[in-house]
Amino acid sequence: MPDRSFLSWPFFDDRHRAYAERLETWCAQNLPVAHGDVDAACRELVAMLGRDGWLLSTAVDPADPAPLDVRTLCLTRETLARHDGLADFAFAMQGLGTGALSLFGTPQQRRWLERTRAGKAISAFALSEPRSGSDVANMDMAAVRDGDAYVLSGEKTWISNGGIADLYVVFARTGEAPGAKGLSAFLVPADAPGLKAVERLEVIAPHPLARLAFEDVRMPASALIGRPGDGFRIAMSVLDVFRSTVGAAALGFARRALDESLARAAERQLFGAPLADLQMVQGHLADMALDVDAAALLVYRAAWTKDAGAARVTREAAMAKLFATDKAQEVIDKAVQLHGGDGVRKGHIVESLYREIRALRIYEGASDVQKVVIARQVLAETAQHKKGTNP
Repeated sequence: MPDRSFLSWPFFDDRHRAYAERLETWCAQNLPVAHGDVDAACRELVAMLGRDGWLLSTAVDPADPAPLDVRTLCLTRETLARHDGLADFAFAMQGLGTGALSLFGTPQQRRWLERTRAGKAISAFALSEPRSGSDVANMDMAAVRDGDAYVLSGEKTWISNGGIADLYVVFARTGEAPGAKGLSAFLVPADAPGLKAVERLEVIAPHPLARLAFEDVRMPASALIGRPGDGFRIAMSVLDVFRSTVGAAALGFARRALDESLARAAERQLFGAPLADLQMVQGHLADMALDVDAAALLVYRAAWTKDAGAARVTREAAMAKLFATDKAQEVIDKAVQLHGGDGVRKGHIVESLYREIRALRIYEGASDVQKVVIARQVLAETAQHKKGTNP
C-alpha cells in the first residue's frame, strides 16, 4: 500500500480524503485495462470513468457554476497514474479538452459537457502546430470571418485524442491584433466537413495522437468560444488550471516507482542479505522518498492556491510541473537501476513507467519553457515591488 500520509496535510479537506479513498478502491478493482489496442483502451477507459462518476470533476456543473476544484483533479491524476498511465491520460484529456467550455463556453456549447462528463463523448485540445508548440503566439492556423461563419484553415499536430475525439477545442488566428492578441478559440465537432486526421503519431508510451488538417472547415459564428481575440487568454486560463495536474500525474508515476523499489529492496537478496541492507541502496531510496514528498508539496501548494481563489497561479503551477516531472524522471531512473535487468524488460511496470514519464517533461510546456515562465514571474514581481517602494 503506498504512503497515504500526505492526505493529512492541511492542503486537503475531509471531502478530498474521502474522495481519494473511494478512487483508490475503484482503481484497485478496475485497473489496469489491456493496452493492446490503444484507441479501444482509451474509449473503454473514458466510458468506465464516466459511468462511475469520476469525470464529474473535469467540468463545472452548469447547475452549480463553482470553479473547478484543482485539488480533486490532482488527486485523481496522481491516483490513476499510479495504477495505469493510460487511465490518467484518458481522464486528463477529458478535462483539458473541455476546460475552455467549462470556463468560457455559452450554455449551448456547454451542452457537450453532459456527454463528456458521462464518458459518452471524447474531447481534445487542439493548440500545438508544426511551427509553434510552446510558442503559442506564433500560431499560423487562420480562422477567417465570412458572413455569419468562420472558415478554419491550417494544421494542428501532437493532438492528444486526435482521430478518436468527438469534439475539438481549436485555436486559430483571427487577426484582431498581432501576436497573442489575435487568436480565438472554436468548438469544432469531429465530423465537421474538411477536418481530417491525416497522420497518427506513434510515441514511446502509446497514446492516441494525431496531426489534424483543417481544409476550409466552415463553422457558424456560434462556434466561437468567448470573444474574438480571447483565444490566448482562454488557452492560458485552461493551462493554468491543468498544468499543476501534469505534476500530479508525474507524482503518481514516481510514487509507483518508489513503491516497486521498496518491495524490490526488501525481497531481493544480494551477497546473502536483502538489497535494502546496502547503504548505497538506502541512499537511493532516501533520495527517491525526498523527491516524491518535495514534488507533492509543490503540486498541492499550487492546487490549493488556485482553489483558495487566486486569479492566476502561473508561477506556482510552473514550479510544480517542472519539479515534479523532472524529479519523477530521476526517481524512475533509480527504480530501473535498482531492478537491474528486470527494469528494462518489456512489460515490467518499471520499464513502463520509464517510457511514460518522458513525455510529461515536454507537453503542456517543456521543462526549459517552465524555467523561462518562472524567471519572468519572479523578475516581474521584483520590478513591481521596487516600483511600489520607490518614493
